[in-house]
Amino acid sequence: MSSPVPDLADNWGFTELWIDPTASPPYNLILLTDTAGNSSIYDPAKNYQIIFSGTYQDAKLWLLEDEYEPVNGRFQSADRPQPTAT
Repeated sequence: MSSPVPDLADNWGFTELWIDPTASPPYNLILLTDTAGNSSIYDPAKNYQIIFSGTYQDAKLWLLEDEYEPVNGRFQSADRPQPTAT
């Protein structure tokens, strides 16, 4: 069951890329999680529409049930470039 959509614009903690390797070419989904553990799954092929929201564990299980596989690695918000003052 989906939860209310979290506000992730300025409060995201990490993102992961998940793929369906059985599709050709592989189908990609983006999992974005905020610092409180709320997660949303975005579909880039549908103009980044949110297709699932919930806890990280619920989102991960949803992806695994649909046979998606995580791409190795995770991009942390601390890894993103910080704006420089001019």
